[in-house]
Amino acid sequence: MFCADHLTLDAPKRTRDGFLKVRARAARTGIYDYAGHEVDPENKHGLRDKATVKVYRPGDEVFDRASLASFVGKPITDNHPESPVNRDNWRDHARGTIMGAVRDGEYVAFDLMLTDGATIDAVEAGKRELSNGYATDLKFEPGLAPDGTAYDAVQTSITGNHIALVDRGRAGSDCRISDRFAVCDANPASVAELSNDKGKAMKKITLDGLQVDLSDADAVSAAFDKLTAKVEGAEKALTDANAAHDKALAAKDAEIDDLKSKVVDQAAIDALADAKADVVAKAKAVCGDKLGDTAGKTVTEVRRMALDAAKIDCTDKSDDYVEARFDALTADAKPQVEGFAPKAAVNDSANAVQSLRLNRYA
Repeated sequence: MFCADHLTLDAPKRTRDGFLKVRARAARTGIYDYAGHEVDPENKHGLRDKATVKVYRPGDEVFDRASLASFVGKPITDNHPESPVNRDNWRDHARGTIMGAVRDGEYVAFDLMLTDGATIDAVEAGKRELSNGYATDLKFEPGLAPDGTAYDAVQTSITGNHIALVDRGRAGSDCRISDRFAVCDANPASVAELSNDKGKAMKKITLDGLQVDLSDADAVSAAFDKLTAKVEGAEKALTDANAAHDKALAAKDAEIDDLKSKVVDQAAIDALADAKADVVAKAKAVCGDKLGDTAGKTVTEVRRMALDAAKIDCTDKSDDYVEARFDALTADAKPQVEGFAPKAAVNDSANAVQSLRLNRYA
């Protein structure tokens, strides 16, 4: 199917050579209205006599890279030719060139260069509406657009052919070459007014993504109030973030201080070593070679190893339970130190512990 849809243009600018440059926003996504005979001339789908057929243009088709690239370098024509522009009739119809096509929000923005003097004169004389000509495949598959609007068909494989300067486009006078930026490729009812009652262009600026008429004091004030609120919100968020950061640093400092307070001194280390030596000796006295290697094990781990060797399952038991069971298991144990004669009694308990440590960790 070959389509001709309207466009909107930015203010035209003259080049040093007298050419006319304009920016057009077109090819929006969403629903388009066509007459039944336009989309189904042979009535293959029973739509030919329908007054309005709604055609959906998905974003992934409109903004497809191949589709956008297909418009670049294509001609601008004075009115639509009776057939698509090709190499055989290009010289007859080309009045300028499409210089670029990129996504601009929900639209495609076209850079146009009018190079034909008569066409430029026609624009300056008031011929300012435009229409976008392209080829597309139609899938007659009824459905619902994301906004809930029902449609009869879907456009796919969009390929640009030309953009035409026309006396009256599909969307009427709202789609034209203007002294102001115009919103194109939309239903006429959705196109904003671009001039005041006297036909003079109104000055507008964009604040926070919204176009604001500088002649409307209330609108300007509301826009600045919105910006001020956003700035204040950002400042509060920054203050809150700094406070949270300081709080986190304080918590980390407290954690470091707590760890420092738990640093074990040499006396405590000796006590831990003594306790382990005693537990290891008792465990070996009960389990013998079944105990396994206790190097690098904690006192609690050695106790569990001894209970495991004795076939006492303490897998899910607490450390206190393990200690009690170990004490019961080794209550009658008589630890012996390898390398020492059994009859060599040692009366000093501190020397006995030191001897056990040296013998175990030598």
